[in-house]
Amino acid sequence: MKVAIKFGSFSGGPAVDAQGRLVGHEAVTTLARRLLRVFPGASIVGPAARRCDGFDMVPLEFIDAADTLVINMDVIDSLAVWQTLHSSGAEPKLMNFAWQNPSHFHHRINFAAMGLSFALFPTFCNSERTAGEVCEVIEQWVTAPLANASRVAWVNLGVDIEHVQPRSEPEVPVVLYPAIYVSERKQPRAFLEVVERVAKKTPVRVEARLHESHLVSEFAMKLSRRKWAWVGPLTATKEGYWQALAGTTAFLATAREESYGLEYVEAMLAGVIGVFPDAPWVHTILPERYPFVYSSPAQAEEMLLRALTETERCRHELDLCVGGDFTAWIKAAHNDDDFERAVVARVHTWFGS
Repeated sequence: MKVAIKFGSFSGGPAVDAQGRLVGHEAVTTLARRLLRVFPGASIVGPAARRCDGFDMVPLEFIDAADTLVINMDVIDSLAVWQTLHSSGAEPKLMNFAWQNPSHFHHRINFAAMGLSFALFPTFCNSERTAGEVCEVIEQWVTAPLANASRVAWVNLGVDIEHVQPRSEPEVPVVLYPAIYVSERKQPRAFLEVVERVAKKTPVRVEARLHESHLVSEFAMKLSRRKWAWVGPLTATKEGYWQALAGTTAFLATAREESYGLEYVEAMLAGVIGVFPDAPWVHTILPERYPFVYSSPAQAEEMLLRALTETERCRHELDLCVGGDFTAWIKAAHNDDDFERAVVARVHTWFGS
């Protein structure tokens, strides 16, 4: 059985550049790269037939539904994908990959479309939290006969522990804005309010690496005017990304909701001290006794200030909270080998070899 991966239909930009490489480092592209690695020989669904860098691009209309499984990361349009594949007369093999919270959407039409998609096609989720939301959408928006036949599975994505680079402690502590978007869900204003107060008390450099579509946002412009802040584009390479993390001291998370939290886990794996809000999504990725979880802006300020001025002591507290090496705990709890084994096993269960 062949595998084709579909993503990026609603991003507005090309999935592949002129050199045949997948474009960007945002979560959906990173996950598409991972799926290409998990399923050797897999293709990417795209607008034209093309040989790319290590994979083929194939238009959806050209896919042989009889022997190809389509893993659709654009879950909201799985019904249309099925219709296109079914036009050949074969019974399509189609699996949803839910890599972001359904609550990312707001309109009832979107929820109804997702409900049918989740109920009609096997759905693999990037975390337990996402799977819970998927099941809620099915229950609320789909009739009982379809809901009862739905198939939902999940595993935490994990991170590739091989990319971590040795720490390079900066002379001036560096605080990372831990996202590439400044959407309201991320609460960037809350981030700025806290780091502004911290910057009045201790030397600090704040760095924000944003997707190009958000570099001209009001928040980006406002932050870039601070003398202690740098706002720029995403790093060009994965090596550059991990090198930057190796020189980062702490990050302040302010998001209301996350499906998993890949950026946070990667940063902690690189030795960055994470300061988190007391939110349900946070507790799914952290050990039970994690010490830097705040319930107010004042607490966030206090914790971030400590991370910057008592860095080694804070790292020692992280080790204590897991009874050993905190980085080793992250490696064990968020290893992407678990994801790879789980997704392959689920594909075998749902669709055979």
